[in-house]
Amino acid sequence: MTDITTDIFTTDAQHARPLHVVAREAYGAWREAQPAATRAWLDAQAFDASPGALSLLPGEDGPGGAVIGIGDARDPDSYAHAVFGLPAGDWRVDGAHETDALQLGWGLGAYRFTRYKAATRKPARLVVEAIDAETVAVIAATTRVRDMVNTPTEDMGPEQMEAVVRDIAAAHGARFDSVVGDALLAQNFPAIHAVGRASHRAPRLLHMHWGDASHPHVAIVGKGVCFDTGGLDIKPGDGMRNMKKDMGGAAHAIALAELVMTRKLPLRITLLVPAVENAIAPNAYRPGDVIATRKGIHVEIDNTDAEGRVVLCDALAFAGEQSPDVILDFATLTGAARIALGPDLPALFCNDDALANAWLSAAEATRDPVWRMPLWRPYLRYLTSGIADLANAGSRMAGAVTAALYLERFVPDGLPWAHLDTYAWNDSGRAGHPQGGEALGLRAAWAMLKDRVG
Repeated sequence: MTDITTDIFTTDAQHARPLHVVAREAYGAWREAQPAATRAWLDAQAFDASPGALSLLPGEDGPGGAVIGIGDARDPDSYAHAVFGLPAGDWRVDGAHETDALQLGWGLGAYRFTRYKAATRKPARLVVEAIDAETVAVIAATTRVRDMVNTPTEDMGPEQMEAVVRDIAAAHGARFDSVVGDALLAQNFPAIHAVGRASHRAPRLLHMHWGDASHPHVAIVGKGVCFDTGGLDIKPGDGMRNMKKDMGGAAHAIALAELVMTRKLPLRITLLVPAVENAIAPNAYRPGDVIATRKGIHVEIDNTDAEGRVVLCDALAFAGEQSPDVILDFATLTGAARIALGPDLPALFCNDDALANAWLSAAEATRDPVWRMPLWRPYLRYLTSGIADLANAGSRMAGAVTAALYLERFVPDGLPWAHLDTYAWNDSGRAGHPQGGEALGLRAAWAMLKDRVG
């Protein structure tokens, strides 16, 4: 695994080569200040400092330096292409730059998932005056999400997810509890049990609590469906292939809670993760079944592949019972959100304008975008059941909206709540975003929480 403090950053510039960071609009003036031989070299390569461009500069014994083109200087992604575009070794940035964005982009760009396959080379290492502790923590949180999502379900099932949270709790002095198997029925979490009972790996609710009772209380909830076959409404093969990622919401929630504790933010947090596999067996829950929920709402199952909202509804009801000041939930909930917004842009639903605007402002500041979608309550008609209080699905119309409306039914009236429907995945790789698990909206959520207590 990459060590942030030794493999990515160094404070020793003794053997470092210079790296010039140039925006396209500033390239002409920068180019004119270079020696004639350097100008000729760059012109021969048609280098124009466009975002993502990189050119090595000649030296006496190989590359004597390099120049990269960037776009938005405050966007960490602007720098990520340098990490593996440059030869391994130490590099120091010459000239003014956005230090925080540069360090963060460098760290995110250095990520590789190496649990089962060794990396072929080390990243280029960045010389910094000081290694910023918050930047390291944010990189570690993103790595936590990526590693958890990338890990196959055989090694990241409900029990392994419990071990992750238990270890984090122990490291930070947090209280941890889990409700496992039939104890879910005894303690009134019937919806979580219904979805997970068909797996040979027992469903569970993970519960962690940390912080001073005098601090603002935030409940963080994450969908932990460790694998989703679709249940009896089974997915086709291509739709099932990457369903190890269906616990991506839980990974975001866990990483955010860990980040709050690592940075000792003055908050009280409750982390809740319903961890299940949506499997197929003789005792699997069925289309047409009516299941009980913790809140007392009876739900008719229209589609067993709409299972994420079913496990979340018990967790959200329990979160509301803790009387937090705000509830945040993260979930890889709907394909409809991906159709609407694509893979890079999580859909934000929120019942409180101040909370939504805070998250949106933080997203803009951190260059970690989210997009607010409407809680259009007339669409609750699509969740009407003839025999129960609510259906878990029922229409192809406004799928992301109706999923969010379903969840809202389990949040206490008047309690600020935000739901992030995130993809948690890169279908293909690009600089700073390798193929596989991804943290989307996490940095923005962290910045929002910092701002709320700042």
